[in-house]
Amino acid sequence: MTQTKKKIFDVSLFTRLLTYIRPYRMIFILSLICVIGLAIFGATRPYVLKEAIDVQVATKQYDGFVFYIGIMLALLLLEVVCQLLFIYYASWLGQSVVKDVRVKLFRHMLKFKMTYFDKSSVGVLITRAVTDMERIADIFGEGLFMIFSDILKMLVVAGFMTYMNWKLSLIVFTTLPLILFATKIFQKYMKRAFEDVRTEVSNLNSFVQERVTGMKILQLFTRETTEYKNFKTINERHKKGWLKTVWYNSIFFPIAEFLSSLTMAMVILVGGYDIVSSDPGTTLGHLIAFTMFVPMLFRPLNQIANKFNTLQMGMVAADRVFKVLDTESNIDDSGTHEANQFKGNIKFEDVRFSYIKDEEVLKGISFDVKAGETVAIVGATGAGKSTIINLLNRFYDIDSGTIEVDGTNIKDMTLSSLREQIAVVLQDVFLFADTIVNNITLNNEYVTEADVIDAAKAIGIHDFISSLPNGYHYNVKERGVMLSSGQRQLISFLRAYVTNPSILILDEATSSVDSYSEQLIQDATDTITKGRTSIVIAHRLATIQQADKIIVMDAGKIVEIGTHQSLLKLQNGYYKNLYEVQFLKAEAV
Repeated sequence: MTQTKKKIFDVSLFTRLLTYIRPYRMIFILSLICVIGLAIFGATRPYVLKEAIDVQVATKQYDGFVFYIGIMLALLLLEVVCQLLFIYYASWLGQSVVKDVRVKLFRHMLKFKMTYFDKSSVGVLITRAVTDMERIADIFGEGLFMIFSDILKMLVVAGFMTYMNWKLSLIVFTTLPLILFATKIFQKYMKRAFEDVRTEVSNLNSFVQERVTGMKILQLFTRETTEYKNFKTINERHKKGWLKTVWYNSIFFPIAEFLSSLTMAMVILVGGYDIVSSDPGTTLGHLIAFTMFVPMLFRPLNQIANKFNTLQMGMVAADRVFKVLDTESNIDDSGTHEANQFKGNIKFEDVRFSYIKDEEVLKGISFDVKAGETVAIVGATGAGKSTIINLLNRFYDIDSGTIEVDGTNIKDMTLSSLREQIAVVLQDVFLFADTIVNNITLNNEYVTEADVIDAAKAIGIHDFISSLPNGYHYNVKERGVMLSSGQRQLISFLRAYVTNPSILILDEATSSVDSYSEQLIQDATDTITKGRTSIVIAHRLATIQQADKIIVMDAGKIVEIGTHQSLLKLQNGYYKNLYEVQFLKAEAV
């Protein structure tokens, strides 16, 4: 059980959340003033009414009655003004705090290692950044200030009641411990219930997000019925989580209402008897004021319980968000060397790496790439080809060994300068729901649309883009669904080229495209690799025959290095066997 589950209210977590209020101190203070005004003005009205009845009505002197009514109207008007200002500024404060926390969370997530995203559900992260944030905003708009207002109002009301009539006050205060005890029990169980609800909301978001993204696979393999049943199961758990909170509410609020009504009845009974028996300690004004005071004292108790639910949901959400913020999964960016322009010399020396501890993916590989060379890396699936690319970009840190570019360890370089000099074209192209030009520039202010057009002409894909509706301003929709896989690959190719990188990496760039697109990509490759260090990971060996060097990998090790011709001369060579298998398949077709 975590620390937050052991506590009904985590003070340290709440204190941490309050630190985000500092930039908005004046708004916070103004909201507090409005809260104090609500409590004082609201609790004073019954007392003024009591004075009006005892001083004017009971003595049948009506000269000052209008004066008392005027005071009550003024108090009511002030209460309305405080309520208006409070609702606006408390909500404004909550949304401002949430904006700051959300920005900090997103900036923190942008620096996470790929390992974190490999192990985390996208749906859960979306819940943290969106839904949980709204619950945090409710802490200020509906939770914190309202609880403070209710407690303050109860104290002011209790003070007025004690001052006016101790006997009637004693009746009221006798039932308060019962409601306070019930409230404490209620809060304890509601916290547990809300933790369950937030867990099920995350599970539901994650499930829906993954199934919507993978809908094509579900339909291709006719898994609609199975996934529908799975969804019903998750949704049922979600419903049960919420029904648990409804059940606790349905028990608590009727009990609180019963105790409030019982107290009111006792006040009227005792107060009425005192008036009839001419007890000088109780007047008609006291009785009428107390009939107003009792709801004002008990209703905040109910509201505190309800608002505490809101506060608890916000605290649970804040705890989850802060856990992400506290996650240390960032690549070490302590390097100071600014890599302004690479010559392109790359050196891997005895590099070992594992995604999972004690399960090495790369087993001490070493190789050199000279500036301007085109080097191909080939091998079976799982040999470690793409891992080399991930390590060169420092998406992951190596276990041991060194990786150098132009004689400088990449750990000594700043991450941004390292990655700015390396462009990668991946096999699985990701496009945003935006225009083609924005997908290419990624909103880089230093890359203009004219630069994009010139680059497209240079690598021979300008005509293809111009043929699309709206040309470079064609919206490709989510993940680029409006384009074919070959077209998406061409856009990705242009995205890499327009940055004018020192090192170009093509990761299976032609493995899933048609022959026409492959020819365009091959022509573009010939253009942009001239005079630039290039690393090509290829499945089709026909595309890398002109490479200056071919590195052959198997099971995390380099088994052969050479040119296409030299590798074909090796008897029973790994590359030779691989090439002959592909050649025979091509001949068969």
